[in-house]
Amino acid sequence: MKIYQQLNFVDIKRQAESLYSLIADGQYHPTSLGPSLQTRCNQEGFNADDDQGIASKARIGIISNNEWNCSSCDSRIGFGTGGAPDDSNTCGNEENWNPDNRERHIKVMGYILVQ
Repeated sequence: MKIYQQLNFVDIKRQAESLYSLIADGQYHPTSLGPSLQTRCNQEGFNADDDQGIASKARIGIISNNEWNCSSCDSRIGFGTGGAPDDSNTCGNEENWNPDNRERHIKVMGYILVQ
């Protein structure tokens, strides 16, 4: 992910036939990078989505909520993101409602390299 002229890379070790096979079924596939958005509900991985499908979502990334449930997630970071509060941010960081660092609204250019 390129944020303010700085490239940041994350290595996700996940065995699969292809990236498509991980996201095409729409099912949640967890990863364990260590989310840092909000302190209560955190879902990280492939196809992270709130319980109702109306708030934050991420094809590859983390969604988070300041409440104990994941039904109204309002923060996210990742690729292929959308939902509340800013559906136009499809790659980047949206942190709202008491995030653990500070509120952020960052749109970025993202690169996905598959080996």
